[in-house]
Formats: sequence, C-alpha cells, structure tokens
Amino acid sequence: MIRTRFPLRTLAAALLSVLVLPAVAGAPDKAKYPAFPSETPADFKPVTTWFDYDKRDVMIPMRDGVKLHTVILVPKGAKNAGILFTRTPYDADDMTSAVESGHLAVAVSHDDDASDVLVEDGYIRVVQDIRGKYGSEGDYVMNRPLHGPLNPTPVDDSTDAYDTIDWLVHHVPESNGRVAILGISYDGFEPLMAIVHPHPALKAAVPMNPMVDGWMGDDWFHHGAFRQQNLQYIYEQTASRKNRYKWANNHADDYQFFLEGVSAGAVAKRYGMEQLGFWNKVAAHPAYDAFWSEQAVDKILGREPVSVPTMLVASLWDQEDIYGAFAVYKAMAPHDDAHRLFLVAGPWFHGQEVGDGSSLGAVRFGSDTGLYFRQHVLRPFLAHYLKDRPGLPAPVNAFVTGENRWETGDGWPTSTQGTLDLRPQPDHSLQVGGEAQAAGSVAYVSDPQHPVPYRPRPVGPMSGKGWQHWLTSDQREASTRPDVATFTSPVLTEAVRISGAPRVHLVASTSGTDADWVVKLIDVYPDQVAAQPEMGGYQLGISMDIFRGRYREGFTQAKALAANATLPYDFSLPNANHVFLPGHRIMVQVQSSWFPLYDRNPQTFVPNIFFAQPSDYVTAEQHVITGQGGTVIALPLGKADADAASAGAGAP
Repeated sequence: MIRTRFPLRTLAAALLSVLVLPAVAGAPDKAKYPAFPSETPADFKPVTTWFDYDKRDVMIPMRDGVKLHTVILVPKGAKNAGILFTRTPYDADDMTSAVESGHLAVAVSHDDDASDVLVEDGYIRVVQDIRGKYGSEGDYVMNRPLHGPLNPTPVDDSTDAYDTIDWLVHHVPESNGRVAILGISYDGFEPLMAIVHPHPALKAAVPMNPMVDGWMGDDWFHHGAFRQQNLQYIYEQTASRKNRYKWANNHADDYQFFLEGVSAGAVAKRYGMEQLGFWNKVAAHPAYDAFWSEQAVDKILGREPVSVPTMLVASLWDQEDIYGAFAVYKAMAPHDDAHRLFLVAGPWFHGQEVGDGSSLGAVRFGSDTGLYFRQHVLRPFLAHYLKDRPGLPAPVNAFVTGENRWETGDGWPTSTQGTLDLRPQPDHSLQVGGEAQAAGSVAYVSDPQHPVPYRPRPVGPMSGKGWQHWLTSDQREASTRPDVATFTSPVLTEAVRISGAPRVHLVASTSGTDADWVVKLIDVYPDQVAAQPEMGGYQLGISMDIFRGRYREGFTQAKALAANATLPYDFSLPNANHVFLPGHRIMVQVQSSWFPLYDRNPQTFVPNIFFAQPSDYVTAEQHVITGQGGTVIALPLGKADADAASAGAGAP
C-alpha cells in the first residue's frame, strides 16, 4: 500500500471547501426528505369531543391595542351560565390544566381554585394572564398602579378587567352576561382593581387574601421592616415574562444565607437585581412615601362607592398578606349604604380556604373549615348574584379559634366589649387587667450576629416546607432565649375572648440609634392536653408583628432614636378572633429581630438599611419598661360563648 502524505493545513482546507461549497452553490436552507417524512404533523388538532367541557384559547384586545391571553372553559351543555373570572400573573394555562383531564373538576383543581363550587354550580371558568406575563402582550409592572401620578399610561388593571368583561359578555354565547371576579393573593389584588369604575356586568367580587398595602403589612414590609425572603419572589417574578430565571441558593438554611449576605441590598446586588425595575423602586423607597401610600388599595377603595357586592376573605394566620383584607373592609365599611360588603375570617394560612381547612400545623379545628366556607358562604354568595338564587350569607362570617366554631355578625369585629390591658412586669409575669404597678424594666441584649429566628432552623425558603404554617409554630424555642423578653400570666380561670386588632403601646429604650421591636401575643396551652398530647405546653402565636423603630414619629420619614432614651412605640398587631380558654395562660414576647424573614436592623441609624455596611451592625442593650407609665398591650374584648368555653377547657 502506498500512502500519500498531505500537510494537515492542506487537508483542513480541502474539508472546509466540501462543507462550504454546497451553500455557496445555492443549496436549500433546510434539507427535506420526501421519501422519509417527519412523524410530527405541522399542525396537530387535539380531539376533545369526549371532554365534559370546551376549552377556548383567545387573545382579547384591550383599549390600547395590547392583547391579553385568556383561557375560557365552558361546561358541555352550558346555557345561561354565570362566569367566574380570574386575572393572574401565574400562568393561565397552568391554572386551567392543573391536571390534564377531560373532567373540568380535575382540570381546574389548582391550589388557587374553589373547584367544587365552580363545577357543582355549572359556571363558565375564565382565567387571564395579566399584561406582560406568560401569554399576554404588553409590559409587566408589579401591582400596576391605577392611572395617575404613579402610572402615566391610560391603562391599568381596572381598565384591563373592564375591557375583558366587556369582550366576554359579547363573545361567550353560553353566558348569562353576569361575571364574578375572584382570586387569591396577587389574583386577589385583581378583583379589588376591577371594582374601581367597574363594568356593569360585574355582579360580584371575591378578593381572597389580597395584596393591598405592600409597605404597611403585606408582602414587602411590615411597619417598615423589609421581608427580605421575598427577594426570591421579586427575582423570579420580574426577571422574565414566564418566570424563566430561578433563584439559586447554595445554602440549606436561609438563616445562614442571609446572615452571610449582610444586608438585603448586598444580597440583591449579588444576584444582579439592579437590572429589575421593581427591586430598584423598593430599594429607593424604604419609607412610606407617596410611592407606597398612593397605591395602597385600601386608601383607593376608601374613596370609592361600594357598587359591586364584594366578599373579602381573610386568613387569621396568613403568612403573606395578613393585613390587606381587614384594611380594605375597614376602609369600605363606612360607606356601604347598600349593604354590599361581606367579610370572611377563617383559621387558615394564605389561600387555605380553597383546600382542606381541618388543621393548620399542629392546631386542629374539629371540622373542615375550608369546605364549610366554600359550601355555606361562598357558594350562596355567588349563586345569589350570578343566578338570582334566594338567600345570602351573613355580612360577616368569622371562625372563633380556641372555641373552634363559626359565628356571624353584621360587622367586624363581630362583638366588642371594650379592652383588656396586659401589663408586663419586671419579674416576667404578665398582669391581666387591673391598675399599673410600680415602674420597672426588663433588659436583654440584641446581637445582630445572632438574630432570633422567626421559625426553627434550618429555615427553608418561603416556597418550602414549613412556610405555610410558621405563624402557628411553637414559640417555646424563642421563649428560652436570653434575647427575648418573655412575660406570662397566671393560669386563666375564665375565658378571655378577643376580636379585632390588639394595640401595642411599647415603652422601651435602646443603647443604639435604631431598633426593631417584635411583639408576640401567645396562647400557652396546659402542660398536658389529653386529646392531643403533642400540644402539652404548646405556645401558639395568636397575633404577632414587627415595628421598625426609626418610624416611631411617622412612617413617611426615618429618624434616629435617641440612645438610652425611654420612648413609646405605638402600633397594631394583626386581627385575631380567639378565646384563651380556662386552664391556658397568656404570654407576651418582645424581641428585636425576626430573622431571616425580616432584614436585620443594624441598630446604628443609617439612611437606608438596604445598604448597611458590616461595620454598621452593633450589639444593643434593650430595656422594656414595665408598670406605671410602661408597656401595655390592649386586647379588643369580644363576647365568649360560655358553653363552648366550658366544654373546651384544656382542649386544642
């Protein structure tokens, strides 16, 4: 065999010419093989004649020409049916095909859907991607403000809802021309927008656990303290139209992750979040300035007539939006002359009302409270306004925890009997009622390097296990820490019923120039509980919140605290509807961190805590002032059911 040797350079040039020449000679861009065709059709048309519903995928034009992706599910044989409408940033396709099934009840069994009511009463289901998300055109803006100073465009969520409803009643022939809008969380914010200058065909609205005021007490802040674990949500929700980019984390424990990250601003920078418009707005507005107050939905609706029957649904242990529903109710109730306003308060986490409501964490309620709500409150409400069925639920339906029963009333709170003062004492006891004793104080040291966890470590992400029921987690771990001031009442001999928002008048001093104050109202169970042994000695949080000290004189502007000066801090805790049973005790805990859900206060005043430097974080000595002129927690008293309290003594 004779081998001819070619230089490598010559061989490479020859091969390249073979590859390039066909293209130069005008070869087709895409080779086709008619003798061996693709097995995938160019346009497959699914056969769904065996489904018990008809699915229509449409793009509905808005007044500015933008088209919004909308999925319409019509039960087979539907005629003169009402429409249940939801607007969402979380993917309309996913919400209408939670499980791929020919049965409507299964297809819509999403954790945001009251699917039993939807299917049993034969409603048409409509779900729409809001502008800028998933299949919809346009630009996305987080909780897009109404047209005005914060939104110079002529379109907002109110106009988009109006335009969509107008299209639906003219293009869905199976409908009766009546629409109810409902949803949870962000999807609960949308019904509130829809009732501002509403379409005449909008006959009912059900905002469940709605986002209302992101600074005062919902998703982004609580009384000025930033909920930094929401950085993940902001990142994933705003970085792309379809939530393509996911939050990566090399830690199993968010506590350690955020501790090493130092400040929320530093963590955001590490993830490149300066590219995200909403994060830049949050970072630029740490105080309650016009950016927050002008888009607070309760303030907006406080100026609107109650023209659409509206059922606000609140969760008593809502770990995400515990503030909004009650705030909107309070704002709308004074001008509800036509009695179109309703409120439901259930013993749930965020959105649990559309699922199993038998328990929350370790706490049991003796019945499926979610099913009760859907069948006995939501169902007749929708049927009345969409079907003309007689009968309406009471204006207020609220679950009484402790006694584990539903009650009804004409307003919220359902009953008021004045207030009961809780007064912490220097010996760590808690005085229930009575006159203030001699002044004293209880001290603890707050160290930003060892902040108090808001739930037992390891702390997973907000989307992980444990997040839904952390508000009902046992508080014993905190009560034994030296940086938590704990005050406990004697064993109760009579039931104490509260209904409404407890008011905190904290009197305290700090050696720093800024401080956070966390106040927790807790039900301490008897040392042994026969019916549920694991609840023996359990410390159940009933109403808990945080207050950032720099806003002591007003939320619009941060001011440094005078070091070692005794100062008052006044704020409200979340609404509760609870009975402290005989045999239980009442506890109050005070601490200066709730980490990593809330960013650490450096305890040195800096203009913007988002950008605090490591050297700004200092240890501070805190003093809770007790007795005469000291700290008081005013409980809003309600009327207890004597029979229920007696029968439930010591029960979970």
